[in-house]
Amino acid sequence: MNIKNIKTLGDLKASGYQPKSIKEELRRNLICKLQKKENTFPGIVGYEDSVIPDVERALLSKHNILFLGLRGQAKTRMARQMIELLDEYIPVISGSDINDDPIKPISKYALDQIAAHGDETPIHWVHRTERYGEKLATPDVSVADLIGDIDPIKAANLKLSFADERVLHYGIIPRSNRGIFVINELPDLQARIQVALFNILEEGDVQIRGFKLRLPLDILFVFTANPEDYTNRGAIVTPLKDRIQSQILTHYPKSLENALEITEQEAEVSEEQKQKVKVSDLIKRLIEQVAFEARGSELVDKKSGVSARLTISAYENAVSAAERRAIINNEKSTQVWVADLVGIIPSITGKVELVYEGEQEGPFQVAMNLVDKAIRSQFIQYFPNPDTLKKRKNPEGYRAGKAAAQPEKPEDNPYKSIIAWFDKGNNVNISFNTSDKDKTLLLYHVDALHALVKKHFPQANEPQSALLMEFVLHGLASYSLISKKIFENKIEFKDLMGSMMNFGSKDYEEEFDEEA
Repeated sequence: MNIKNIKTLGDLKASGYQPKSIKEELRRNLICKLQKKENTFPGIVGYEDSVIPDVERALLSKHNILFLGLRGQAKTRMARQMIELLDEYIPVISGSDINDDPIKPISKYALDQIAAHGDETPIHWVHRTERYGEKLATPDVSVADLIGDIDPIKAANLKLSFADERVLHYGIIPRSNRGIFVINELPDLQARIQVALFNILEEGDVQIRGFKLRLPLDILFVFTANPEDYTNRGAIVTPLKDRIQSQILTHYPKSLENALEITEQEAEVSEEQKQKVKVSDLIKRLIEQVAFEARGSELVDKKSGVSARLTISAYENAVSAAERRAIINNEKSTQVWVADLVGIIPSITGKVELVYEGEQEGPFQVAMNLVDKAIRSQFIQYFPNPDTLKKRKNPEGYRAGKAAAQPEKPEDNPYKSIIAWFDKGNNVNISFNTSDKDKTLLLYHVDALHALVKKHFPQANEPQSALLMEFVLHGLASYSLISKKIFENKIEFKDLMGSMMNFGSKDYEEEFDEEA
Protein backbone atom coordinates (compact mmCIF):
# COMPACT_ATOMS: atom_id res chain seq x y z
CA MET A 1 0.00 0.00 0.00
CA ASN A 2 1.60 3.28 -1.14
CA ILE A 3 0.34 5.73 1.46
CA LYS A 4 1.54 8.74 -0.54
CA ASN A 5 -1.26 8.12 -3.04
CA ILE A 6 -3.96 7.74 -0.39
CA LYS A 7 -5.14 11.20 0.66
CA THR A 8 -8.91 10.89 0.95
CA LEU A 9 -11.46 8.54 2.44
CA GLY A 10 -12.37 7.37 -1.07
CA ASP A 11 -8.74 6.49 -1.83
CA LEU A 12 -8.55 4.55 1.43
CA LYS A 13 -11.67 2.51 0.67
CA ALA A 14 -10.35 1.72 -2.82
CA SER A 15 -7.07 0.46 -1.37
CA GLY A 16 -8.85 -2.33 0.49
CA TYR A 17 -7.85 -1.02 3.94
CA GLN A 18 -9.52 -2.88 6.81
CA PRO A 19 -9.56 -1.30 10.29
CA LYS A 20 -8.31 -3.32 13.24
CA SER A 21 -8.00 -2.60 16.94
CA ILE A 22 -4.70 -1.65 18.56
CA LYS A 23 -4.59 -4.93 20.48
CA GLU A 24 -5.26 -6.95 17.34
CA GLU A 25 -2.56 -4.97 15.55
CA LEU A 26 -0.04 -5.72 18.31
CA ARG A 27 -1.07 -9.36 18.36
CA ARG A 28 -0.62 -9.85 14.61
CA ASN A 29 2.76 -8.11 14.49
CA LEU A 30 3.98 -10.05 17.52
CA ILE A 31 2.97 -13.34 15.88
CA CYS A 32 4.99 -12.35 12.78
CA LYS A 33 8.06 -11.61 14.89
CA LEU A 34 7.75 -14.87 16.80
CA GLN A 35 7.36 -16.85 13.59
CA LYS A 36 10.50 -15.21 12.17
CA LYS A 37 12.40 -15.91 15.45
CA GLU A 38 13.06 -12.18 15.83
CA ASN A 39 13.90 -10.57 19.17
CA THR A 40 10.68 -8.89 20.29
CA PHE A 41 12.36 -6.64 22.87
CA PRO A 42 15.95 -5.92 21.74
CA GLY A 43 18.25 -4.45 24.37
CA ILE A 44 16.30 -5.92 27.30
CA VAL A 45 18.83 -8.17 29.05
CA GLY A 46 18.08 -10.91 31.58
CA TYR A 47 14.34 -11.14 30.90
CA GLU A 48 14.53 -13.69 28.07
CA ASP A 49 13.11 -16.54 30.15
CA SER A 50 10.95 -14.60 32.60
CA VAL A 51 9.44 -11.19 31.88
CA ILE A 52 9.50 -11.18 28.05
CA PRO A 53 7.51 -14.46 27.69
CA ASP A 54 4.96 -13.07 30.17
CA VAL A 55 4.61 -9.87 28.12
CA GLU A 56 4.26 -11.84 24.89
CA ARG A 57 1.50 -13.97 26.41
CA ALA A 58 -0.30 -10.85 27.64
CA LEU A 59 -0.16 -9.21 24.21
CA LEU A 60 -1.37 -12.37 22.49
CA SER A 61 -4.28 -12.37 24.96
CA LYS A 62 -5.00 -8.69 24.16
CA HIS A 63 -4.52 -7.74 27.81
CA ASN A 64 -3.81 -4.44 29.48
CA ILE A 65 -0.60 -4.81 31.49
CA LEU A 66 0.73 -3.84 34.92
CA PHE A 67 4.51 -4.05 35.38
CA LEU A 68 5.21 -4.53 39.08
CA GLY A 69 8.79 -4.20 40.29
CA LEU A 70 11.41 -2.17 42.10
CA ARG A 71 13.07 0.88 40.57
CA GLY A 72 15.53 0.45 37.75
CA GLN A 73 14.04 -2.79 36.38
CA ALA A 74 13.32 -1.53 32.83
CA LYS A 75 9.53 -1.32 33.32
CA THR A 76 9.05 1.88 31.33
CA ARG A 77 11.60 0.80 28.76
CA MET A 78 9.62 -2.37 28.08
CA ALA A 79 6.47 -0.29 27.57
CA ARG A 80 8.20 2.11 25.18
CA GLN A 81 9.57 -0.75 23.09
CA MET A 82 6.04 -1.98 22.38
CA ILE A 83 5.87 0.84 19.81
CA GLU A 84 7.95 -1.39 17.52
CA LEU A 85 5.10 -3.90 17.44
CA LEU A 86 2.72 -1.35 15.89
CA ASP A 87 2.11 -0.91 12.16
CA GLU A 88 4.45 1.72 10.74
CA TYR A 89 1.59 4.03 9.66
CA ILE A 90 -2.17 4.21 10.23
CA PRO A 91 -4.73 6.47 8.49
CA VAL A 92 -6.43 9.21 10.53
CA ILE A 93 -9.07 11.79 9.60
CA SER A 94 -7.24 15.09 9.21
CA GLY A 95 -7.81 17.47 12.11
CA SER A 96 -9.10 14.81 14.52
CA ASP A 97 -7.91 15.25 18.11
CA ILE A 98 -8.37 11.56 18.90
CA ASN A 99 -6.94 9.84 15.83
CA ASP A 100 -10.32 8.85 14.36
CA ASP A 101 -10.17 5.85 12.04
CA PRO A 102 -11.65 7.03 8.69
CA ILE A 103 -13.60 3.80 8.32
CA LYS A 104 -14.81 3.68 11.97
CA PRO A 105 -15.02 7.32 13.21
CA ILE A 106 -16.16 7.92 16.78
CA SER A 107 -15.92 11.68 17.46
CA LYS A 108 -18.50 14.27 16.47
CA TYR A 109 -15.83 16.17 14.55
CA ALA A 110 -14.98 13.13 12.39
CA LEU A 111 -18.62 12.24 11.78
CA ASP A 112 -19.36 15.84 10.74
CA GLN A 113 -16.39 15.85 8.37
CA ILE A 114 -17.55 12.67 6.64
CA ALA A 115 -21.13 13.95 6.48
CA ALA A 116 -19.91 17.16 4.84
CA HIS A 117 -17.26 15.78 2.46
CA GLY A 118 -18.07 12.10 1.96
CA ASP A 119 -15.33 10.21 0.11
CA GLU A 120 -13.41 13.47 -0.32
CA THR A 121 -12.81 13.68 3.44
CA PRO A 122 -9.07 14.35 3.79
CA ILE A 123 -6.95 11.88 5.74
CA HIS A 124 -3.34 11.83 6.87
CA TRP A 125 -1.00 9.07 8.04
CA VAL A 126 0.36 8.83 11.59
CA HIS A 127 3.69 7.13 12.29
CA ARG A 128 3.86 4.58 15.09
CA THR A 129 6.20 6.81 17.14
CA GLU A 130 3.32 9.30 17.45
CA ARG A 131 0.97 6.66 18.85
CA TYR A 132 2.48 6.53 22.31
CA GLY A 133 1.33 8.52 25.34
CA GLU A 134 2.95 8.52 28.77
CA LYS A 135 2.06 10.17 32.06
CA LEU A 136 3.89 10.09 35.37
CA ALA A 137 1.30 9.68 38.10
CA THR A 138 1.60 12.40 40.72
CA PRO A 139 -0.87 13.43 43.43
CA ASP A 140 -1.77 16.59 41.51
CA VAL A 141 -2.90 14.78 38.33
CA SER A 142 -6.59 15.50 37.70
CA VAL A 143 -9.40 13.83 35.78
CA ALA A 144 -9.27 16.77 33.37
CA ASP A 145 -5.58 16.03 32.64
CA LEU A 146 -6.27 12.38 31.86
CA ILE A 147 -9.76 12.37 30.36
CA GLY A 148 -10.78 15.96 29.56
CA ASP A 149 -12.93 18.92 30.56
CA ILE A 150 -15.11 21.71 29.20
CA ASP A 151 -13.04 24.45 27.56
CA PRO A 152 -14.76 27.81 28.23
CA ILE A 153 -12.39 29.66 25.89
CA LYS A 154 -13.30 27.34 23.00
CA ALA A 155 -16.97 27.82 23.84
CA ALA A 156 -16.61 31.60 23.77
CA ASN A 157 -14.61 31.69 20.54
CA LEU A 158 -17.01 29.35 18.71
CA LYS A 159 -20.07 30.92 20.39
CA LEU A 160 -21.26 27.53 21.59
CA SER A 161 -23.21 26.58 24.71
CA PHE A 162 -21.62 24.31 27.29
CA ALA A 163 -24.10 21.63 26.22
CA ASP A 164 -22.37 21.31 22.84
CA GLU A 165 -19.89 18.44 22.52
CA ARG A 166 -17.55 20.67 20.53
CA VAL A 167 -16.62 22.66 23.66
CA LEU A 168 -14.87 19.62 25.14
CA HIS A 169 -11.09 19.59 25.48
CA TYR A 170 -9.86 16.01 25.41
CA GLY A 171 -7.28 14.82 27.94
CA ILE A 172 -4.19 12.75 27.22
CA ILE A 173 -6.03 9.39 27.27
CA PRO A 174 -8.56 10.16 24.48
CA ARG A 175 -5.72 11.76 22.50
CA SER A 176 -3.89 8.42 22.75
CA ASN A 177 -6.78 6.64 20.98
CA ARG A 178 -5.52 3.87 18.68
CA GLY A 179 -2.22 3.86 20.51
CA ILE A 180 -0.37 2.80 23.66
CA PHE A 181 -0.87 4.77 26.86
CA VAL A 182 1.39 4.34 29.87
CA ILE A 183 0.83 5.54 33.44
CA ASN A 184 4.04 5.31 35.47
CA GLU A 185 3.93 4.87 39.28
CA LEU A 186 0.19 4.11 39.28
CA PRO A 187 -0.17 3.97 43.12
CA ASP A 188 0.77 7.67 43.30
CA LEU A 189 -2.46 8.49 41.47
CA GLN A 190 -5.17 9.54 43.92
CA ALA A 191 -7.87 6.92 44.50
CA ARG A 192 -10.64 9.11 43.06
CA ILE A 193 -8.60 9.55 39.86
CA GLN A 194 -8.03 5.81 39.62
CA VAL A 195 -11.80 5.32 39.86
CA ALA A 196 -12.19 7.52 36.75
CA LEU A 197 -10.26 4.88 34.79
CA PHE A 198 -12.76 2.07 35.51
CA ASN A 199 -15.03 2.69 32.52
CA ILE A 200 -12.16 3.25 30.12
CA LEU A 201 -10.62 -0.10 30.99
CA GLU A 202 -13.84 -2.09 31.13
CA GLU A 203 -16.06 -0.46 28.50
CA GLY A 204 -13.57 1.59 26.51
CA ASP A 205 -15.60 4.79 26.89
CA VAL A 206 -15.20 8.13 28.71
CA GLN A 207 -17.48 10.43 30.67
CA ILE A 208 -16.70 14.16 30.81
CA ARG A 209 -18.58 16.56 33.06
CA GLY A 210 -21.89 14.71 32.82
CA PHE A 211 -21.97 14.69 29.02
CA LYS A 212 -23.95 11.83 27.54
CA LEU A 213 -20.88 10.93 25.57
CA ARG A 214 -19.73 7.49 24.57
CA LEU A 215 -16.34 7.28 22.93
CA PRO A 216 -15.35 3.63 22.45
CA LEU A 217 -11.64 4.34 22.79
CA ASP A 218 -9.18 1.83 21.42
CA ILE A 219 -6.09 1.86 23.65
CA LEU A 220 -3.56 -0.57 25.08
CA PHE A 221 -2.99 0.49 28.69
CA VAL A 222 0.34 -0.23 30.34
CA PHE A 223 0.83 0.64 34.01
CA THR A 224 3.99 0.52 36.12
CA ALA A 225 4.16 0.31 39.90
CA ASN A 226 6.66 -0.26 42.68
CA PRO A 227 5.60 -2.74 45.42
CA GLU A 228 6.90 -0.28 48.01
CA ASP A 229 4.23 2.20 46.93
CA TYR A 230 1.46 -0.05 48.21
CA THR A 231 2.44 0.68 51.78
CA ASN A 232 4.44 3.93 51.78
CA ARG A 233 2.68 6.32 49.44
CA GLY A 234 -0.51 4.91 48.05
CA ALA A 235 -2.22 1.86 46.66
CA ILE A 236 -3.86 0.62 43.52
CA VAL A 237 -7.57 0.43 44.28
CA THR A 238 -8.79 -3.14 44.08
CA PRO A 239 -11.43 -2.69 41.33
CA LEU A 240 -8.78 -1.09 39.10
CA LYS A 241 -6.34 -3.94 39.68
CA ASP A 242 -9.15 -6.33 38.81
CA ARG A 243 -9.58 -4.62 35.43
CA ILE A 244 -5.89 -4.93 34.51
CA GLN A 245 -5.77 -8.42 33.08
CA SER A 246 -2.03 -9.23 33.32
CA GLN A 247 0.25 -8.29 36.23
CA ILE A 248 3.89 -9.00 35.35
CA LEU A 249 6.66 -9.11 37.95
CA THR A 250 10.03 -7.67 36.96
CA HIS A 251 13.37 -8.34 38.67
CA TYR A 252 17.02 -7.29 38.86
CA PRO A 253 19.71 -9.13 36.86
CA LYS A 254 20.10 -12.63 38.25
CA SER A 255 23.68 -13.11 37.07
CA LEU A 256 26.78 -10.95 36.98
CA GLU A 257 27.08 -11.58 33.23
CA ASN A 258 23.62 -10.09 32.61
CA ALA A 259 24.47 -7.11 34.82
CA LEU A 260 27.73 -6.56 32.91
CA GLU A 261 25.89 -6.60 29.60
CA ILE A 262 23.31 -4.06 30.82
CA THR A 263 25.97 -1.64 32.09
CA GLU A 264 28.05 -2.00 28.94
CA GLN A 265 24.97 -1.24 26.88
CA GLU A 266 23.68 1.70 28.90
CA ALA A 267 26.80 3.52 30.17
CA GLU A 268 27.50 6.74 28.30
CA VAL A 269 31.25 6.82 27.75
CA SER A 270 32.54 9.10 25.00
CA GLU A 271 34.82 7.86 22.25
CA GLU A 272 37.53 10.16 23.61
CA GLN A 273 37.29 8.49 27.03
CA LYS A 274 37.37 5.01 25.46
CA GLN A 275 40.58 5.89 23.65
CA LYS A 276 42.21 7.31 26.77
CA VAL A 277 40.95 4.94 29.50
CA LYS A 278 40.98 1.14 29.43
CA VAL A 279 38.61 -0.70 31.75
CA SER A 280 39.55 -4.29 32.58
CA ASP A 281 37.05 -7.08 33.09
CA LEU A 282 38.15 -7.19 36.74
CA ILE A 283 37.08 -3.58 37.35
CA LYS A 284 33.77 -4.11 35.54
CA ARG A 285 33.02 -7.11 37.74
CA LEU A 286 33.92 -5.24 40.92
CA ILE A 287 31.49 -2.45 39.99
CA GLU A 288 28.67 -4.91 39.31
CA GLN A 289 29.44 -6.78 42.53
CA VAL A 290 28.84 -3.57 44.48
CA ALA A 291 25.17 -3.63 43.39
CA PHE A 292 24.82 -7.32 44.31
CA GLU A 293 26.35 -6.60 47.74
CA ALA A 294 24.00 -3.65 48.24
CA ARG A 295 20.93 -5.76 47.44
CA GLY A 296 21.98 -8.25 50.10
CA SER A 297 23.16 -5.74 52.72
CA GLU A 298 21.34 -5.46 56.04
CA LEU A 299 22.03 -1.72 56.01
CA VAL A 300 20.19 -1.10 52.73
CA ASP A 301 16.39 -0.95 52.52
CA LYS A 302 15.41 -3.96 50.40
CA LYS A 303 11.88 -2.66 49.78
CA SER A 304 13.33 0.32 47.95
CA GLY A 305 15.68 -1.77 45.82
CA VAL A 306 19.02 -0.96 44.22
CA SER A 307 18.56 0.30 40.69
CA ALA A 308 20.63 -0.84 37.73
CA ARG A 309 21.34 2.86 37.33
CA LEU A 310 23.75 2.57 40.27
CA THR A 311 26.27 0.48 38.33
CA ILE A 312 25.78 2.50 35.15
CA SER A 313 26.62 5.74 37.00
CA ALA A 314 29.42 4.03 38.90
CA TYR A 315 31.01 2.79 35.67
CA GLU A 316 30.89 6.29 34.19
CA ASN A 317 32.40 7.76 37.36
CA ALA A 318 35.18 5.15 37.44
CA VAL A 319 36.17 6.01 33.87
CA SER A 320 36.08 9.73 34.69
CA ALA A 321 38.21 9.21 37.82
CA ALA A 322 40.90 7.54 35.72
CA GLU A 323 40.57 10.18 33.00
CA ARG A 324 41.00 13.00 35.53
CA ARG A 325 44.14 11.38 36.95
CA ALA A 326 45.60 10.94 33.46
CA ILE A 327 44.92 14.60 32.64
CA ILE A 328 46.61 15.76 35.87
CA ASN A 329 49.67 13.58 35.14
CA ASN A 330 49.70 14.49 31.42
CA GLU A 331 49.38 10.80 30.47
CA LYS A 332 48.15 9.88 27.00
CA SER A 333 46.42 6.75 28.27
CA THR A 334 45.69 4.94 31.50
CA GLN A 335 43.54 2.23 33.03
CA VAL A 336 40.98 2.20 35.82
CA TRP A 337 42.74 1.02 38.99
CA VAL A 338 41.06 -0.48 42.04
CA ALA A 339 41.88 2.74 43.92
CA ASP A 340 39.78 4.67 41.37
CA LEU A 341 36.70 2.96 42.79
CA VAL A 342 36.77 5.58 45.54
CA GLY A 343 35.44 7.80 42.77
CA ILE A 344 32.23 5.76 42.48
CA ILE A 345 31.13 6.54 46.05
CA PRO A 346 28.85 9.44 44.93
CA SER A 347 27.12 7.00 42.55
CA ILE A 348 26.34 4.70 45.48
CA THR A 349 25.32 7.15 48.20
CA GLY A 350 22.65 8.75 46.01
CA LYS A 351 21.10 5.50 44.88
CA VAL A 352 20.65 3.37 48.00
CA GLU A 353 18.04 3.91 50.69
CA LEU A 354 19.42 3.02 54.12
CA VAL A 355 17.60 1.49 57.06
CA TYR A 356 18.06 3.03 60.50
CA GLU A 357 21.29 1.16 61.22
CA GLY A 358 22.68 2.27 57.87
CA GLU A 359 21.82 5.89 58.61
CA GLN A 360 23.70 5.59 61.90
CA GLU A 361 26.70 4.20 60.04
CA GLY A 362 26.55 7.01 57.52
CA PRO A 363 26.05 6.87 53.72
CA PHE A 364 29.76 7.32 52.95
CA GLN A 365 30.89 4.54 55.25
CA VAL A 366 28.16 2.19 54.01
CA ALA A 367 29.26 2.84 50.43
CA MET A 368 32.92 2.19 51.33
CA ASN A 369 31.91 -1.05 53.05
CA LEU A 370 29.99 -2.16 49.96
CA VAL A 371 33.05 -1.57 47.77
CA ASP A 372 35.19 -3.52 50.26
CA LYS A 373 32.70 -6.42 50.28
CA ALA A 374 32.69 -6.43 46.48
CA ILE A 375 36.50 -6.73 46.49
CA ARG A 376 36.29 -9.54 49.02
CA SER A 377 33.67 -11.45 46.99
CA GLN A 378 35.54 -11.12 43.69
CA PHE A 379 39.02 -11.76 45.14
CA ILE A 380 38.46 -15.50 45.48
CA GLN A 381 37.48 -15.68 41.79
CA TYR A 382 41.05 -14.73 40.92
CA PHE A 383 43.25 -15.89 43.81
CA PRO A 384 43.19 -18.58 46.55
CA ASN A 385 40.69 -17.98 49.34
CA PRO A 386 42.55 -16.60 52.39
CA ASP A 387 39.83 -17.95 54.71
CA THR A 388 40.48 -21.49 53.49
CA LEU A 389 44.18 -21.04 54.21
CA LYS A 390 43.40 -19.82 57.72
CA LYS A 391 41.24 -22.88 58.43
CA ARG A 392 43.87 -25.23 56.99
CA LYS A 393 46.39 -24.30 59.68
CA ASN A 394 43.88 -24.25 62.55
CA PRO A 395 44.09 -27.51 64.60
CA GLU A 396 40.65 -26.84 66.15
CA GLY A 397 39.11 -27.13 62.70
CA TYR A 398 39.89 -30.87 62.57
CA ARG A 399 37.33 -33.42 63.66
CA ALA A 400 37.94 -35.55 66.74
CA GLY A 401 40.17 -38.52 65.96
CA LYS A 402 42.00 -36.72 63.17
CA ALA A 403 45.67 -35.98 63.43
CA ALA A 404 46.57 -32.49 64.52
CA ALA A 405 47.25 -30.04 61.71
CA GLN A 406 50.79 -30.13 60.47
CA PRO A 407 52.87 -26.99 60.84
CA GLU A 408 52.23 -24.70 57.93
CA LYS A 409 54.70 -25.00 55.09
CA PRO A 410 55.80 -21.83 53.31
CA GLU A 411 54.13 -22.92 50.07
CA ASP A 412 50.81 -23.58 51.84
CA ASN A 413 50.10 -19.86 52.14
CA PRO A 414 50.87 -17.94 48.94
CA TYR A 415 50.42 -14.66 50.78
CA LYS A 416 52.89 -15.38 53.59
CA SER A 417 55.85 -13.51 52.06
CA ILE A 418 53.69 -10.49 51.22
CA ILE A 419 52.27 -10.30 54.74
CA ALA A 420 55.76 -10.80 56.22
CA TRP A 421 57.03 -7.83 54.21
CA PHE A 422 54.43 -5.60 55.84
CA ASP A 423 55.09 -7.16 59.25
CA LYS A 424 58.67 -5.84 59.00
CA GLY A 425 57.31 -2.32 59.17
CA ASN A 426 57.09 -1.64 55.44
CA ASN A 427 54.10 0.14 53.99
CA VAL A 428 52.71 1.31 50.65
CA ASN A 429 51.27 4.80 50.29
CA ILE A 430 49.49 5.41 47.00
CA SER A 431 48.10 8.84 46.22
CA PHE A 432 44.87 8.94 44.23
CA ASN A 433 46.70 11.10 41.68
CA THR A 434 49.80 8.90 41.39
CA SER A 435 50.84 8.28 37.78
CA ASP A 436 50.62 4.76 36.38
CA LYS A 437 54.41 4.48 36.20
CA ASP A 438 54.98 5.57 39.82
CA LYS A 439 52.19 3.34 41.12
CA THR A 440 53.63 0.32 39.32
CA LEU A 441 57.09 0.98 40.84
CA LEU A 442 55.55 1.21 44.34
CA LEU A 443 53.80 -2.13 43.86
CA TYR A 444 57.01 -3.84 42.70
CA HIS A 445 58.62 -2.91 46.03
CA VAL A 446 56.37 -5.38 47.86
CA ASP A 447 58.14 -8.73 48.23
CA ALA A 448 56.61 -11.66 46.31
CA LEU A 449 53.66 -9.59 45.06
CA HIS A 450 54.64 -9.74 41.39
CA ALA A 451 55.63 -13.42 41.69
CA LEU A 452 52.17 -14.29 43.07
CA VAL A 453 50.42 -12.54 40.19
CA LYS A 454 52.66 -14.16 37.57
CA LYS A 455 52.07 -17.59 39.08
CA HIS A 456 48.30 -17.28 38.68
CA PHE A 457 48.25 -15.08 35.55
CA PRO A 458 51.37 -15.89 33.53
CA GLN A 459 49.94 -14.35 30.34
CA ALA A 460 49.19 -10.95 31.89
CA ASN A 461 51.04 -7.98 30.38
CA GLU A 462 52.63 -5.27 32.54
CA PRO A 463 49.55 -3.02 33.03
CA GLN A 464 47.37 -6.08 33.77
CA SER A 465 49.95 -7.45 36.20
CA ALA A 466 50.18 -4.10 37.98
CA LEU A 467 46.40 -3.94 38.34
CA LEU A 468 46.30 -7.48 39.74
CA MET A 469 49.13 -6.63 42.16
CA GLU A 470 47.08 -3.69 43.46
CA PHE A 471 44.01 -5.95 43.62
CA VAL A 472 45.92 -8.44 45.80
CA LEU A 473 46.68 -5.71 48.36
CA HIS A 474 43.03 -4.61 48.46
CA GLY A 475 41.94 -8.25 48.69
CA LEU A 476 44.28 -9.07 51.57
CA ALA A 477 43.03 -5.98 53.39
CA SER A 478 39.42 -7.05 52.87
CA TYR A 479 40.31 -10.39 54.53
CA SER A 480 42.03 -8.55 57.42
CA LEU A 481 45.49 -9.91 56.62
CA ILE A 482 46.97 -6.45 56.19
CA SER A 483 45.68 -2.99 57.05
CA LYS A 484 44.19 -0.52 54.58
CA LYS A 485 43.40 3.06 55.49
CA ILE A 486 41.79 5.52 53.13
CA PHE A 487 42.71 9.14 53.69
CA GLU A 488 41.47 12.19 51.83
CA ASN A 489 44.12 11.98 49.13
CA LYS A 490 45.73 8.55 49.43
CA ILE A 491 45.44 4.89 50.40
CA GLU A 492 47.90 3.38 52.87
CA PHE A 493 48.64 -0.36 53.20
CA LYS A 494 50.60 -1.54 56.24
CA ASP A 495 50.81 -4.45 58.66
CA LEU A 496 47.69 -5.23 60.65
CA MET A 497 49.29 -5.38 64.10
CA GLY A 498 51.22 -2.14 63.63
CA SER A 499 48.01 -0.45 62.57
CA MET A 500 46.30 -1.61 65.76
CA MET A 501 49.23 -0.42 67.84
CA ASN A 502 48.85 3.06 66.32
CA PHE A 503 45.49 3.48 68.00
CA GLY A 504 45.52 6.98 69.47
CA SER A 505 48.29 8.23 67.17
CA LYS A 506 47.91 11.46 65.27
CA ASP A 507 47.49 9.68 61.91
CA TYR A 508 44.80 7.39 63.31
CA GLU A 509 42.95 10.29 64.93
CA GLU A 510 43.00 12.25 61.66
CA GLU A 511 41.65 9.25 59.76
CA PHE A 512 38.98 8.58 62.37
CA ASP A 513 37.86 12.21 62.20
CA GLU A 514 37.62 12.03 58.40
CA GLU A 515 35.54 8.85 58.49
CA ALA A 516 33.30 10.22 61.21
